[in-house]
Formats: sequence, structure tokens, C-alpha cells
Amino acid sequence: MLIVSRKPGTALLIGDHVRIEILGIAGNQVKLGIEAPREIAVLRSEVLDTIRANAAAAGQIPEQILNRLLNNPANSSVDH
Repeated sequence: MLIVSRKPGTALLIGDHVRIEILGIAGNQVKLGIEAPREIAVLRSEVLDTIRANAAAAGQIPEQILNRLLNNPANSSVDH
């Protein structure tokens, strides 16, 4: 894990196509702006955890929906 300290207005680059900018810091909250190609899934981890927990509670989640949420075009037949 890379740990960095950044000031508002600065950015991090991941590869050639993902940019994360620090938009602001207020108290214990950091506001991030994320620019990424549409084919790269950008999800908050707690959202994905909730989806998985709900799927487990319901018995299953349709693979097509999970693939779309994970943005895995190779396994998904849903258009973006």
C-alpha cells in the first residue's frame, strides 16, 4: 500500500488513465475527484460490500448485474 500526504489541489495518477485529485479537506473528511475511463469500475468499497451482503442474504445475485457493477465487460452482456 502506498501512503502519501497531499494538499488540496494536488493529484495522484494511476497508470495513464486514472487521476485522483484532492478537492478539499475539512475536519476528518477528504473530498476526492476521480477521473477514469468508463470501462474502469470506480466503486466505494462499502457499496460493493453491501451489494455482496444483500446478494448473500437473498441467496444469489444475477451474475450479469454483478459483472456490470464490477465493470467486467468480458463477462457482462449489459451495455454501459
